[in-house]
Amino acid sequence: MTRVLEIIVALIIVAVLGVVAGFVMPGTGHVDRSLVVGKDLRQVYDVLDNLRRFPDYGTLRSDDPRVQYAFSGPAYGPGAELSWTSDVKKVGNGKLTVASATPDFNKIDTSVKNARIVWNLDNDWRGSDKHFTLDLERQGRTGKLTKITWSYDVAYGFNLLNRYSNLYIHGEPDTFVQYSLSNLQNVMAAVPNVDYSDLVPYIVQTKPTPVLLVSTSSQRKDGLAGLDEVVDSAVTELKASAKKLGVNVTGPRIIFTTNYGDETYSFDVALPIDASNLTLGGQSYALSAPTQPKLSADGSAPASSASAPASSGSAPASDSSSGAPATAPVLKPGDHDRYGRLVVDNDVRATLAFGGPALEAVWNGTAAGVPQTRDMLKAYAQTHGYQYDEVANRLYDIEVQPEVQDAKGNITTYAKFDVYLPIADSADGAKLPQQTPEQAANIPQPSLDANGNPASSGSAPAPSGSAPAPASSGSAPAAASSSAK
Repeated sequence: MTRVLEIIVALIIVAVLGVVAGFVMPGTGHVDRSLVVGKDLRQVYDVLDNLRRFPDYGTLRSDDPRVQYAFSGPAYGPGAELSWTSDVKKVGNGKLTVASATPDFNKIDTSVKNARIVWNLDNDWRGSDKHFTLDLERQGRTGKLTKITWSYDVAYGFNLLNRYSNLYIHGEPDTFVQYSLSNLQNVMAAVPNVDYSDLVPYIVQTKPTPVLLVSTSSQRKDGLAGLDEVVDSAVTELKASAKKLGVNVTGPRIIFTTNYGDETYSFDVALPIDASNLTLGGQSYALSAPTQPKLSADGSAPASSASAPASSGSAPASDSSSGAPATAPVLKPGDHDRYGRLVVDNDVRATLAFGGPALEAVWNGTAAGVPQTRDMLKAYAQTHGYQYDEVANRLYDIEVQPEVQDAKGNITTYAKFDVYLPIADSADGAKLPQQTPEQAANIPQPSLDANGNPASSGSAPAPSGSAPAPASSGSAPAAASSSAK
């Protein structure tokens, strides 16, 4: 009996000590990890201000490849939500909500040194008021580095079990932060290292548009003069074909970029026309959108097709850059090339271009700024979680207003280019929003002033890295102008 009493007393003492120890333990928990990435603060901010890229760097998928994500609320900023479900106990079910983001995205420029984004967390980890805080600090001599500090905070209250769980905060919460931060660094490394802080892109819905096009290329060493010569020659050929077909050109020239290489720039030059049915040799042909060619048995792409295939989002890569056989069959008018485009005459093809959502920006200045604008759009799409495929749906630009020079070759009116990147829903189920943050905030777009100069650049030629701006969000690309270069 005495032994039993001793055991009971010992248990009571242990229980009392356990309660006392629990009350002595802190009522909150905190852990943080930091690293420095070679990206501008604005890019890192944009990735974290929306949760569309979280599946790419969060560690949930490494624990359960079949975890299911669902997005709700606004696409960006406070209120954006991401929830997940999993049959794996370690992953479980949970939800992240963007609670705050300071400063606002449109206030972040090179003068901003710090930013903070807070995510509320709802999962089965013990405690309440669980949240992640992501502090961003601009670093480096030129301010092009960003230090990311990812913190996890939790309140335990007077729940003793919750307080004891603080002993394990360096387990799952800590490893989640550490490995997710490392994955985030890998995601950021894939984003083009360009500053798009002055970019004002819009999401637009483009309409299928009949076009005539020619595949061509220009040597980079020849500069803008060489590019203009090649484009002018292609436009002349296209206009001659349009006249022969009895159709009208309805807008300015369009360039679909195939490959912006170190030495050679390969592209298609196109002109929109007012007919989706063309008559060749007395026979009528209905134009359809192109597709990427299927590989033949020997691994090469077929050289031609008898009929146009199913719809795709934009014009495909040019014949010269796609590995066509050296001895391809000679195509005659009325045939279809291996992209399903109608052969009109010589190098001229006809097809339906565009169709579907695209990220749109405007470049005001010389043509030298268009490649930088394309890179900005790609970086912006990646940080905002917009899916794109440069092979199936290539970037393209439309010269809405041509450059004008005086007799001495001085620019009197700068050109205006609409630049487009076709985009799609995220592979993780995040639907494309109707608007970009800039579009939703009604941020005004840069434009040419009364003297034909970029409004933000005074009278000097616009530098290649300065800001593009969006065109009207609802217009079809081909209808931007009534004249062609």
